[in-house]
Amino acid sequence: MDQSGVSQSKSQSEPVCGKEALDLLNCVTQSPYDQDKCLRLLQSLRDCVLNKKVKKFSLADQEQQEANTTGKKA
Repeated sequence: MDQSGVSQSKSQSEPVCGKEALDLLNCVTQSPYDQDKCLRLLQSLRDCVLNKKVKKFSLADQEQQEANTTGKKA
């Protein structure tokens, strides 16, 4: 298993720290904005990233674009 944020563990189909990242993103879009809640979610994401040794997050669309760009350079 690589350590990017989109890695998937064998026992689950979610990306590593995906739930924490999504919870934080959804928190910042809520109105009214609850800064204390979002800070708790940020800390939860940070803890997950450190525990799982995640080095980089990327979106599925980004990976496809990078693959296409790399393929066209050859």
